[in-house]
Amino acid sequence: MDPSGPPLIEPIGAVLTVPCVDGTERRAVELDQAASTQAHPAVLAAVAEFLPWYSSVHRGAGFRSRRSTGAYEAARRAILTFAGRDPDGDDVAIICRNTTEAINHLAYRLRLGPGAVVVTTVVEHHANLLPWGRVATRRHVECGPDGTFDLDDVTRALDADPRPALLAVTGASNVTGWLPPIDEIIAAAHHRGVPVLVDAAQLAPHRPLPAEADFVAFSGHKIYAPFGAGALIGPRSAFEDGDPFLAGGGAVDLVDLEEVVWTAPPEREEAGSPNVVGAVALHAALDAVAAIGWPAIEERERALAARLRTGLAAIDGVRLLGPPPAATNTLAVATFTVEGMGHALVAARLSAEHAIAVRHGCFCAHPYIVRLLGMAPEDVAAYRAQVRRGDHSAMPGAVRASAGLGTSAADIDRLLQAVAELAAGAPPPVPYQQDAASGDYFPVTDVAGWADAVAELGGSCAPG
Repeated sequence: MDPSGPPLIEPIGAVLTVPCVDGTERRAVELDQAASTQAHPAVLAAVAEFLPWYSSVHRGAGFRSRRSTGAYEAARRAILTFAGRDPDGDDVAIICRNTTEAINHLAYRLRLGPGAVVVTTVVEHHANLLPWGRVATRRHVECGPDGTFDLDDVTRALDADPRPALLAVTGASNVTGWLPPIDEIIAAAHHRGVPVLVDAAQLAPHRPLPAEADFVAFSGHKIYAPFGAGALIGPRSAFEDGDPFLAGGGAVDLVDLEEVVWTAPPEREEAGSPNVVGAVALHAALDAVAAIGWPAIEERERALAARLRTGLAAIDGVRLLGPPPAATNTLAVATFTVEGMGHALVAARLSAEHAIAVRHGCFCAHPYIVRLLGMAPEDVAAYRAQVRRGDHSAMPGAVRASAGLGTSAADIDRLLQAVAELAAGAPPPVPYQQDAASGDYFPVTDVAGWADAVAELGGSCAPG
């Protein structure tokens, strides 16, 4: 497919312009799609159509309540269908906030003990590392210098003693866009009787979800439905016994002061008033992606990935992290460094001077980025000591550009031209000041929209 053709969608806000420090406005280029995507027009339309009918779910006799309940349950069925599951089968879809909540939910519900082993990898997002460290012993699959591992690496971890209780693995790296051989990995784990959770946060917008995985988690905000809903999918039997992750109304059949009888899943796992609007939005997004079709999505994104990754690797002074530029088993994601310029300054200048939004820092994947950068142990110790003192100015990291269904070839080319200028030593039009508490850079300027920008630790990219 020719990537110079129009994008597959025009998300909400695609034509917005933003101020730059030279006093001009430029069309905003959103190359931070691996973090969050803008809303699909069909999603906004579905939410607008639904809102007049919004009411309580599962507990009201009014017409609006019944209609809202129907919409919520239709979203649940759509989630299962999107994940390759039979909506009337043995799996349930638990609607939650996002992938992080979904994995924490599962970590609680599996009732693992400290002696249990969860096999995971150093490639994971923190959301698929930290929850398992709370409830079990982690066994990590290492990666090579290019940030990848192979099936043999996984099987060695699965075959080590003691036998693992779970394999928790990403479907696509949020840092490099690398796609592990997930179907083969799942088959190897199942051959050994080990259930598998796939963190599909990055995978879901770009490739079909692995139907053979025991558990799958993904987020609406990464698939053009930024309304606060995500999903955890797994066998009903995993949630039938024991108390749920959240306790409260809607999760029970009977309650007195000494006893509770929990209701059946999935309602058992969704205490409190659910995010019905988020569920409606997610349903609309899944339908919109399905209407485009995976063949068209994969073909265009492979073309964009090649343009992005080979283009960056060809720029003098730019180092592409992860698999080689011509690798075909990656998403349209590229993480890179610019010689002589820190990642935070590169990202700040791309935004303030070129209206290009990227992500920088460690991408909520500290162990992975340290390996990709090839940092020596003493350098890791030094920056960690500095961070403990509240100073993030030397936080290691890189810059990530990531495309989505609304990305055009022109967007990629604008990034490549801008990065080439920075790498060639183009002087900044204004000074930049680093905030040590966050590590971020801010332009020193009187230009409206920048002059009143506030540097806050809560808004920092780098710490992750």
